[in-house]
Amino acid sequence: MTKGILGRKIGMTQIFAENGDLIPVTVVEATPNVVLQKKTIENDGYEAIQLGFEDKREQLSNKPEKGHVSKANTAPKRFIREFDAVNSNEYEIGQEVKVDIFAEGDIIDVTGISKGKGFQGVIKRHGQSRGPMAHGSRYHRRPGSMGPVAPNRVFKQKALPGRMGGEQITIQNLEVVKVGAERNLILIKGNVPGPKKALLKIKSAIKAK
Repeated sequence: MTKGILGRKIGMTQIFAENGDLIPVTVVEATPNVVLQKKTIENDGYEAIQLGFEDKREQLSNKPEKGHVSKANTAPKRFIREFDAVNSNEYEIGQEVKVDIFAEGDIIDVTGISKGKGFQGVIKRHGQSRGPMAHGSRYHRRPGSMGPVAPNRVFKQKALPGRMGGEQITIQNLEVVKVGAERNLILIKGNVPGPKKALLKIKSAIKAK
């Protein structure tokens, strides 16, 4: 069954393995999450739990938010996400979920909002090749042909310049290198989406070998 937790990206560092290998890691702080709601097949048609992470001030939340979290006897939460494919019978509303649900060597998927890169051209945004850089070329970093003449318009899905980044993406099959339960930290091998202080959803990998 799936297990998961919500956290905040602190930044990157590196640690040494026992055999001396240098491992680049992302540090994620995941203070105890609170189970805010349980979805059941009888009531909702599927099984899931809803977790809340990081308290926010009362004046930043409205009445429906306060009423929702009051059932779990907790403060309004800044980041709320659902985890499906779980056995909801193992959880109770108001229960805390801590980082020790993961262990060293676990394979996970991490979801977050990627860094925004602003308005970019087709070479950076879509990985297209540039034209010849000779002086007479007059074609260096342009977007290329707009397609056939006949329809007299540009087809949808044409790779063109535009706003890049700032999208929800998931990086799959990352490895948990270390879990620091006393400081609520998870060290993940490699990089994860988003800038420092980004909010992340961490769950068991669905395609793990």
